[in-house]
Amino acid sequence: MDNASNGSEKAKDAQLYEDVDGIAAAVASGEISEALVVAEGEERTTWFVWLLVACASISGLLFGYDTGVISGALVTIGGDLGPAELSSGQKELITSATTLGALLGALVAGMLSDFLGRRPVLGIADIIFIGGAIGQAVCHTVWSMIGCRFLIGIGVGVAACVAPLYIQELSPTRLRGRMVVVNVVMITGGQVVAYGIDAAFENTHGGWRWMVGLGAVPAALQALFLFFLPESPRIMIRRNQYDAAHATMTKIYSHATPEQVDLKVRSLAAAVKQSVEITNSTTFFQRLRLILTDPINRRALIVGCGMQAFQQLCGFNTLMYYSATLFKEIGFDQPTAVGLIVSGTNFIFTLIALKYIDIIGRRKIMIWSAPGMIVGLVLASVAFHFLTRKTGGDLIDGTQYSTTWSAIVLLAMIFYVASYATGLGNVPWQQGELFGLEVRGIGTSLATTTNWAGNLLIGATYLSLMDRITPAGAFGFYAGLCLLGWLFCLFCFPETAGLSLEEVRLIFRHGFGIRESERLRKEKRALRVAEKQSRAKGAEASEKA
Repeated sequence: MDNASNGSEKAKDAQLYEDVDGIAAAVASGEISEALVVAEGEERTTWFVWLLVACASISGLLFGYDTGVISGALVTIGGDLGPAELSSGQKELITSATTLGALLGALVAGMLSDFLGRRPVLGIADIIFIGGAIGQAVCHTVWSMIGCRFLIGIGVGVAACVAPLYIQELSPTRLRGRMVVVNVVMITGGQVVAYGIDAAFENTHGGWRWMVGLGAVPAALQALFLFFLPESPRIMIRRNQYDAAHATMTKIYSHATPEQVDLKVRSLAAAVKQSVEITNSTTFFQRLRLILTDPINRRALIVGCGMQAFQQLCGFNTLMYYSATLFKEIGFDQPTAVGLIVSGTNFIFTLIALKYIDIIGRRKIMIWSAPGMIVGLVLASVAFHFLTRKTGGDLIDGTQYSTTWSAIVLLAMIFYVASYATGLGNVPWQQGELFGLEVRGIGTSLATTTNWAGNLLIGATYLSLMDRITPAGAFGFYAGLCLLGWLFCLFCFPETAGLSLEEVRLIFRHGFGIRESERLRKEKRALRVAEKQSRAKGAEASEKA
């Protein structure tokens, strides 16, 4: 009976081979292909997939560690770089050099990964991380430190752009969002580890050298692991390496039959056929023009860049960079410990997103979590207003402020960070799924560059904003930006959960696709139910026979 059942399934799969050629036509017409839905069929998660994601997510750990470790290092450098004490300007240059490097690294990373492949570019990022970490550890001048931080920034920008892209192209559709969030969990975890390392070496002579130098260890480990990781199957198919793509897909879908894997590879090749033809017949500059002039690509770019801009303009990273200073000024005796509470909240609520991003969906998470950010920032603004009334609205270090209002500020910040980590901290990094294969590297580069440009803008204006419009005004301003971001999500951000990478671009054919995405997802769910019922009936008929 089992043999009869298997025979029935193989016959159905064989019949589907005849439909594979129709996938490209279905995708071009903007409809869900039944053959593509059936090909997705077997998507049980295997140890190989989680191993791939874990290795790729070391890039996230490096991202978090190298951006977080510098706050503790700056406090303990002392006169090791020449001057008896670093000036505020020198500290700002050391910190902002990383952001500038990340902006430039992100700008070229995705585009370079289209040419070289995703895996080699991650390897390049690891080499940059190792060189930058060792360079920081042995430098003896301010400018050499700035140069090494700039180098580290390039590595951060490359990793931030390519790691989520690599993970998305290797992940089953059902778990794609969750797999990318693993990388974000590693970013937040890297920040927590950085704070822990800072605390461990805080009282050690030359301890800052250990803080920055230890970043070379995970980079070296990932560089080693990359020798054993495969390239993205979509890149392999674009290069006509079908056997290599088949071998990788066999490992990813180890529970699938050989016929099902073969169907997956053929279906994927058919789905990306148009993208491959465009890539092979155009130059880089023509594709760059295509992402700006083609309405589908342009809408995807607006959504990707808009979400990344929202992530930065909400002011979250100013809290990460200046939390210890801020909490010290409002009267907390252990500002670093309080800052650790904030970063810990970020880490814990990112785990919640890990659980629910594919179940609830990207759009719903954003619609529900963004108002929480607005409430947190408005509450902080009100608390700062009453907290600083006796000092004319300004925060003056050494002033005894109301412990009640200080506690409310902390509570507001925790609520804000929890809301951010649940949605905005994760969803923008799903950016790669918005773009077709022919412009995916370019699109992710531009979106990630928007992120770092926003980071640079907010970081450069935060202290001036606090001085000119007071802390209450600054946090109220960020609340206003969050409101604009929420409205952007409401009217421009479609749902992509449950759609394959090749299906997502269909939603942008006639506008931003809020309703179209729901129609396609509903249609796909119906096809999946019908397919399951068909296989169940086939198995039942085989058993009776």
